[in-house]
Amino acid sequence: MRTMKVKAGMAALTLSLLVTACGGQDGGSASGDTGAKKEEKPKDPYTMVIFTAGVSEKEFNERFRDTLKAKFPHVAIEYITSGKGQTIADLVASKKIPDIIRTDVPSLQKDYLDYKIQYDMSELVKKYKYDTSRFNKVFIDEIVDAGGTAALYGLPVPPYFPQATYYNKDLFDKFGVAYPKDGMTWDELYELAKKMTRIDGGTVYRGFSANPINSLRDNVLSLPILDPNADGLADSGKWSTLFQNLLRFYQIPNNTIEKTIGDEDKAFSKGNVALMTNQHNIYLVIPPEVNWDLVSYPKFKDGPNLMPQRGPAYWSITNTSKHKDEAFEMIMAMLSDESQLADSKRGIPTTLNSPEIAKVLGQSDPVYSKKNMNAINFYKPANYTPKRKQGQITVQGTAQQNLVGNALIEVAQGKKDINTALREVDEKLKKELELENAKSK
Repeated sequence: MRTMKVKAGMAALTLSLLVTACGGQDGGSASGDTGAKKEEKPKDPYTMVIFTAGVSEKEFNERFRDTLKAKFPHVAIEYITSGKGQTIADLVASKKIPDIIRTDVPSLQKDYLDYKIQYDMSELVKKYKYDTSRFNKVFIDEIVDAGGTAALYGLPVPPYFPQATYYNKDLFDKFGVAYPKDGMTWDELYELAKKMTRIDGGTVYRGFSANPINSLRDNVLSLPILDPNADGLADSGKWSTLFQNLLRFYQIPNNTIEKTIGDEDKAFSKGNVALMTNQHNIYLVIPPEVNWDLVSYPKFKDGPNLMPQRGPAYWSITNTSKHKDEAFEMIMAMLSDESQLADSKRGIPTTLNSPEIAKVLGQSDPVYSKKNMNAINFYKPANYTPKRKQGQITVQGTAQQNLVGNALIEVAQGKKDINTALREVDEKLKKELELENAKSK
């Protein structure tokens, strides 16, 4: 998924976190340090295999390699990122199953549970007296719910992907309109979009754009696409409300939606769109010629003061690993306060319940350090969407999100009305479930 890229007090914070991270086992429960005593005898060398999909080795090295090398000098790390001939399916088939896997909720079933390589980390949490309450509860609850067995199949690794409102400062300056503010409602944003949509000098300036997929999938109502308790679309009435809220923006004259989801996602980066709702995502790079900033994601007038978000990935251990304890120690190191502080400064939102770490978001990044990154922390993350129970046939998350995203595009283009589009989504979900059910027999 594509998505966006200190003074005495700060120095004191960093020192405090480093002291915590280097403390004993009690401190380790908060910081991720193992708290193990130094041994006189050198440890036997071995190789730890870590597998991820979508995270380059360059990023892994920048964020984690030095930490792991310093704490585990006797361990050689073999880092594998998914590619041709080395997908998780390939590794399982060749019996080269990694020790640590970076999983996520949408693909947890297909790329982890279905291969029967899952491992419940609960016993290691108890053994190391590891405090999982240091993480945002939403993220822990989601991985437990997604597994369907009350097992803890992973610990949340940054980033997660909070929603925000981006705006083009140059366009607001050009037309003499005041910038948007944190805490705006959807109705206020709609009025602002109407002001900013115009034709000037023969150029069409759009007032608003959005990523259709994450705007619907990551909704503040925590409304799932596939009903967790029945076959088909969940609560079509609420889905109609979400569609209507976005569609009114595309009914503003001259604010025509692009032809595809991908094109609409890129519209803001072309420089002629005033406002965009989208994720804060380090992988989403807006061209430097677009003078942008951001404010909090809009809220419904009578809705919750929460921020829609797509949850993080997770560090998981495989049940075939011969180094489960060591893998857990490495995961603790990668999720320590020290590591997450460094991540936050890069612009990577923390998965911890730490206002101190959250408030330094982007401070060391040349782009984010000049932006209103407080917008990301303006509201607390909304709850995750309910999941199907273990044993229920389900539809892969990517397939679900594409159905609703494309449905919005078709309605916005006038090809279908909302009721028809949602009915067809319901029918397609049921068809997908039939196909999945047939595969399982």
